[in-house]
Formats: sequence, C-alpha cells, structure tokens
Amino acid sequence: MKSFRDDANVIVGESIRAVLPDAAVRRALEDFDRPEGRLILIAAGKAAWQMAKAAVEYFESSEERADDADGLKARPVIDDGIVITKYGHVKGVIPRVRCLEAGHPVPDENGFAATAAAVEVVRDLTEKDAVLYLLSGGGSALFEMPLIPGAQLQDITEQLLAAGADIVEINTIRKRLSAVKGGSFGRICSPAQVYSIILSDVPGDRVDMIASGPAVPDTSTGEEALAIADKYGLTFSPEVRELLKKEKPRQLDHVKTVVTGSVRELCLAAAESCRKRGYEPVILTEALCCEAAQAGRELGSLVQQSLAKGIALIEGGETVVHVRGQGLGGRNQEIALAAAPLIDGLDAAVFSFGSDGTDGPTDAAGGYVDGNTMTLLKDRGIDVDAVLADNDAYHALQAVDGLIVTGPTGTNVNDVSIALL
Repeated sequence: MKSFRDDANVIVGESIRAVLPDAAVRRALEDFDRPEGRLILIAAGKAAWQMAKAAVEYFESSEERADDADGLKARPVIDDGIVITKYGHVKGVIPRVRCLEAGHPVPDENGFAATAAAVEVVRDLTEKDAVLYLLSGGGSALFEMPLIPGAQLQDITEQLLAAGADIVEINTIRKRLSAVKGGSFGRICSPAQVYSIILSDVPGDRVDMIASGPAVPDTSTGEEALAIADKYGLTFSPEVRELLKKEKPRQLDHVKTVVTGSVRELCLAAAESCRKRGYEPVILTEALCCEAAQAGRELGSLVQQSLAKGIALIEGGETVVHVRGQGLGGRNQEIALAAAPLIDGLDAAVFSFGSDGTDGPTDAAGGYVDGNTMTLLKDRGIDVDAVLADNDAYHALQAVDGLIVTGPTGTNVNDVSIALL
C-alpha cells in the first residue's frame, strides 16, 4: 500500500499547485483598466493573501514596464489596500497593503474590525476611483459587519454548521444579517467602479453565494431565508426574523465580476495528476453535495463494485457534516474514514482533501485510507462507526497515519475525493 500513499501525496500536491490563484488573478487583470483616480485593493477569504500578492506583483511588473518605456518612475498602482484572511494564512508583507487575520468558520471581533476598516477605506471614493475586490471562499466569516450583536451572529452560524446546512443555505441566512453581504459592500463603494475577481468554492459558481456575494446583486429572497431558518429549527430573536425578511440590492451597474477559478479546475488538475501516475481518471461529479460519511461510503462501494484496475475515481464539491458528537474532524476526514470498511483488504485507496489545506477546525487538509487501514484501526481498538458518531475522525486517522497535512495553501476552490484502484 506504500505506493498508493506515495501516489496520493503527489496527487494532492500537484492538484493544489495547479489551482493556486496567481496565474488566474493575472489573467483576470489583463482586462482591468487603471482608474483616473485612486485604486483601492480589498481582499477577503482564505486565499486573500495569495490573491493580493499576485495582484500587487502584477501591478509592480506593469510599473517596471512603464518606467522602461517612459524613463520616469510610474505612480504606484495600489494607493491603499486591506487583506482579511484566516488566522495563520498571512505569509508575509505586501507593499501598501494591511494584512489582517480573523476567525473562520465562525466570525469573530477581529473580522468585524477588519471589515469596518475596509469599509472606511472605500466609503468616500468618487466616480474617478476604483476598487479591486479579490474574493475567495471563507469570506462569509472573514468579511463581516453584522447588523446584530456579534455573539448572536456567531450563535446562528454555529447552529447552521451543526445542523449540516449547505453553503447556499448558510449564505442565504448570513447575507441578510450583514451590512456588507448580499451586494451591500458593492453599494457602499458607489460611485467608484468595482472590479471583482472571485475564486469560487461554491458548486455551480453562484457568485451571489460565494462569500455571500458582498459585491454582486442578490438572487435569493427573504422568503427563502425564512424557509431555511424553519427547516433547521434555528432559534433567534424577533429582530433577526425581521432582518431575514428584507431584500438585498438587485442591481449594481458599477460592478464588474470575473470568476477565475473553481472546483472544475481542481478536478481536472487531479485527473491530470492521476494520469501521470498511471491511473485512468474518471470524474464522476464536480458538484458533490451530501453528508460526508455518506459520500465516503458511496465512494467505497464504487471501489467494491468496480471490476476495472488502474483507474482513479474523482469527485469534486463540498459535503456537509451534522455535528452530533464531541470529537474533532472535518468533512474530508469523515469521507476517508467512512470509506475504510468498504475497501478493507482491497488493492485500493481513498483520500479526500480541501484545496485550502484546512479541513474543519483542524490542522489537516483531509484524510487517507487504504486496504490495510481497517486492520490498523482494529489493532488500536478503534471502532469506525463509534468514531463517526462522535465526529472524531481526526484522532482515528492520526492513530494510523491517515491525516493529510499540507498547511495553508493560498487557494480555496472546494474539495476533491479520489479513489485509486
């Protein structure tokens, strides 16, 4: 099984490197026109630092070209900037940009303060100015100015996460409780032009749901938000219910949005890496959306039923976890662990990882199992069903060297699960 693990490590690394935002941001900026006035850079999300760094480096190279052409020192393109990203995701200084860290997946006071600072920077711009808004997954928690007390917002977010609500449902609720989501930040930037570059972590690339759509018109309704609240039995104040009824901006003519990265690219990169390792890749879906453990069992079942050898089954998307236990883990770790009993003794491996390098509230990107994993777990007295019931996949996988650890990657285009046969 060592060769499977070696292959998995290579596939994880190559897949992530292929979807780093640097090239994608540079491509998107080729259609960006420098404003006559000031240019403000605002970046939010788990890939915010990497996206901002790529943008500034692109502009710096443009400045150098202008210097060479004119013989004069060009004015710096970025006049001011703020990056808001998850703790541990700032990797260095970016010229003329303040890099701030905050809580994710549950928003915290540092995120509220950082977002308030971003709002102040863009509040008094003119029609001659522009805002370059770089957005990636995680922005819903990181880019936030709540219309309710922070503790209430945190409680509602935790209720939604624990109930297993999907990203679209969560964001339909959160955008109505925010002064910057659902197009509100775009409206604050007016009359300045806004050029928004988005790294998508939402299946189908619904731009109004990626980070709750701070700078795009909202397509959800208050009626839908109330239905979601009732579906999951959320508890909140009457004031929250009134906010959920309200509609967000439906039109933002001064905003241009470009999506420049998605789970499709991640799946294609994984497929190419698998092919180079000698497997024939089969992409089953790019929109996986179900319970994590269910996804793992179904992938394990496909391995059981397959008569083919030398293939790689690939599924991209984002599963959910209903938190019922007191353990530690994440959706990708649960996918892998749930597959372990079904591939026991088989010449196969299953692994799943998040492109951002963080799976749930852990330091792991995901999990890996193979045909030997169940033997190792039994030797250590670990019962898979009991572990999954307690949502403690992290410690079970840790005990059998089944964690995938990459550290923060600088990108965020959803998750991918792979079975190697």
